[in-house]
Amino acid sequence: MMEASLSGLRSVGAFLREANDRFAAWFNRVTPKGLYPRSLLIIITPMVLLQSVVAFVFMERHYNTVTRRLSAAVSQDISAVVSMYEALPRDKDFATLRRIAWRNLRLNVDVLPPQPLPPPGPKPFFSILDSALSREIGRRVTQPVWIDTVGRSNLIEVRIKMPDAVLRIFAQRNAAYASNSHIFLLWMVGTSLVLLTVAILFLRNQIRPIENLADAAEAFGKGRDVENFRPRGAREVRRAAVAFLEMKRRIERQIEQRTAMLAGVSHDMRTILTRFKLELAFLGDGPETEALKKDVDELQGMLEAYLAFARGDPGEQASLTDMAQVIEDLRANAERDGARAMASFMGPPLVQVKAEQLKRCIGNLVSNAVRYAKGVEITGTRDARWLIVTVDDDGPGIPEEMRDEVFRPFLRLDDARNQDAGGSGLGLSIARDIARAHGGDVILADSPLGGLRATVRLPV
Repeated sequence: MMEASLSGLRSVGAFLREANDRFAAWFNRVTPKGLYPRSLLIIITPMVLLQSVVAFVFMERHYNTVTRRLSAAVSQDISAVVSMYEALPRDKDFATLRRIAWRNLRLNVDVLPPQPLPPPGPKPFFSILDSALSREIGRRVTQPVWIDTVGRSNLIEVRIKMPDAVLRIFAQRNAAYASNSHIFLLWMVGTSLVLLTVAILFLRNQIRPIENLADAAEAFGKGRDVENFRPRGAREVRRAAVAFLEMKRRIERQIEQRTAMLAGVSHDMRTILTRFKLELAFLGDGPETEALKKDVDELQGMLEAYLAFARGDPGEQASLTDMAQVIEDLRANAERDGARAMASFMGPPLVQVKAEQLKRCIGNLVSNAVRYAKGVEITGTRDARWLIVTVDDDGPGIPEEMRDEVFRPFLRLDDARNQDAGGSGLGLSIARDIARAHGGDVILADSPLGGLRATVRLPV
């Protein structure tokens, strides 16, 4: 028995958890994702709920109560008119009845010949007055009654069938129900609109600095200059902006120091290599010197590659670059290196990037493809959000399990991409670093040509 109860409780718990997860998923799907609309929702939702409660309480407690009391008073007056008519002598003085009803009760009374009451008219969709007045008159008048609260805008018509006549009574509408209640609702709605407008303007001014900070961080992450950014907004937002600017300055100082250091190292190393070449030139030609010259050239090439890898971002500023022309230049370079190369570009060619760095990035991918393949195809596409450049080749490719490892510095593969072709093992590392400095990445996959596909994907 205990086990059955525990099993039932677990089932109920599992059902509640599933229902809660479904509700959470639905709520997350329908709610806005931005900070600005979420903030507006936080403000508007309580305001609407408060107004709804206030309006309900007002309608229920005030409007209904006042309307019922006013309807009861009018019903009493109509009942008094009926009683006076019954109390009149047989030769009834209807003029006196009308005069007393108008002077004392503000009721317009007509005595009509005996006739059937009109058929019931259309009832309003929502009218407290109609139901309250009908109920109160039914309590006080025993004769057949016909009521019209719709026909005339400012009057209420009541007909009462007497044995020898029909009493037609007109009463003022504002005497039977609370006619000024709409003023409260108008004030409530108008005040809410004013408060909502103020809240929207205030929130917009508070969220704009956050958006500016996000735009500045995104631009800096893409390697673009951030010139006009200033800390603004609330204290917490200004703290975040100041921290971002300090981080930006530290990074820029590190880049400047690294660039200066690398310039010095590059100058010293090139001086030594130049001295080696001069000494080899004085030794004359021979098998030994040819081997030494080859080693010096290889050493110089490796030095340039290492310095390029260590240099990373030399401080180049982003500018509008014709990517179609860049791809065409890389295609021509590939053909000069002995490969069959094709190139194409689709979309607007002008892109805000660091031209020399991006050219080095794609150039490293093209050089890598030319080194191991006979045919190369370079394709570029540009849309509203992304710049995508793919480099396909018909070479041996790279095994899928090794495609992440090849981006490690100084790594060269032994099988698919052999070491005999030369290289320092830094081409792909430099390409990925440059792409990530632009906020993008380099992805390797299988190529339709049978070899390797290298895709550079950058936000624009």
